Amino acid sequence: MEFTADLKEIIQRTHDVKSFRFNRPIGFDYKAGQFMFVTITVLGERVRKPFTMSSSPTEKDHIEFTKKLTGHDYSNVLDKMVVGDIVDIDGPYGSLTFEGEYDKIALLSGGIGITPMISICKYCADAGLDTKVTMIISNKEHQDIVFGDELDKMERGNKNLKVVHTLTRAGDDWQGCRERICDSMIVREIPDYKEYMFYLCGPPVMIDSMVSILDSLKIPKSRVKQESFVGY
Repeated sequence: MEFTADLKEIIQRTHDVKSFRFNRPIGFDYKAGQFMFVTITVLGERVRKPFTMSSSPTEKDHIEFTKKLTGHDYSNVLDKMVVGDIVDIDGPYGSLTFEGEYDKIALLSGGIGITPMISICKYCADAGLDTKVTMIISNKEHQDIVFGDELDKMERGNKNLKVVHTLTRAGDDWQGCRERICDSMIVREIPDYKEYMFYLCGPPVMIDSMVSILDSLKIPKSRVKQESFVGY
């Protein structure tokens, strides 16, 4: 579905991450974890980029994507947008989806690759699913954690959700994990990991590493869904 949308709300998630929220048009249906293309004018040209929806299909009044502001031309235009500005949207696309078809899922993400995972977590919570969800999120520093408060609230309200944060450049006051996602972390945090469906999203280098780790743990490729997330 292709449509023009005006910006309804801008939410500052971290020091360099914003969510852009639009009214959800009638007939725009999508699955948790899917992405859409967003077209804006950059230096006089129409430029189209893909963004995973950080909203859930259960949120009927809006759709949302979340962007790390990287300093590139496209990113700079987004950063300067104000409520009422217009974009063109085309979607949905992608197969990194969840509709309740698995009893146990593991969501492994790095940085802004959290966006499909937050959509899936919201969907599970809002739909009241019994799916057991373990989410492991890797960031550099505490200030880089996106949707931290939202995840805390969802975890408190959903006995089936477990959220694990790990920071690779943590400060002295950080009490959580300090390692990159690795085989020992997966085994420790998900003891019954062989029963899980794995979802991976993050930078390409991280995805390659995760695929190798899961292969070493004898997880069949049929139980791994992945999407590389390249920032613009």
